[in-house]
Amino acid sequence: MSGTFISFEGPDGAGKTSAMKAIVAKLQPTIGQKLTVTREPGGNPISESIRSIILDRKNTAMDYRTEALLYAAARRQHLAETILPALANNQIVLCDRYVDSSVAYQGAGREIGEAAVAEMNQFATDGLLPALTIYFDVPATVGLKRIKAHRNPAKVDRLDVEQTAFHDRVRAAYLRLQTAEPDRIKLIDATQSPDQVIKEALALIQSILPKTI
Repeated sequence: MSGTFISFEGPDGAGKTSAMKAIVAKLQPTIGQKLTVTREPGGNPISESIRSIILDRKNTAMDYRTEALLYAAARRQHLAETILPALANNQIVLCDRYVDSSVAYQGAGREIGEAAVAEMNQFATDGLLPALTIYFDVPATVGLKRIKAHRNPAKVDRLDVEQTAFHDRVRAAYLRLQTAEPDRIKLIDATQSPDQVIKEALALIQSILPKTI
């Protein structure tokens, strides 16, 4: 594969998705048609259908392992149908969430085991990891406060309504992942101003795409 795969990660309320939109707007004029922007769970019709099941607040009876398996299934389809073809076509792929989210949210947040979830996703992805993962870090209390203040109530999902302890476990897992893989996962303090966060993220992207941006 000749393309470049970059993922964006962070706890709920970190501002990751908003930052990603701003970054895409800055990169689009330079990269143009070489840029593929996608998200997880989702990115194609089958994976988006799985997403709607996972995040539906009505599905309170969903078993935690069922949830983890659905994320892995959506991810596999996303890779097969969207990410791998784009990379084979020399695209720069920017993805809102990937494997690290499952390890943090299902493995740690749901307490079903980070190693078990990582192994499940090893099978789903055949070991494919991004060249760069940008992790937007905020304390759980800050992220949840932002969600409450700014997110449309209709877009609050099953994970957003979990207790603070759940989100604390998620953040702690992300920090463990970053410590374990510092060459791939780069941390940005997302409590900074949006402009500074975007500036730092663009610098990280430019560091692996110096001839493109």
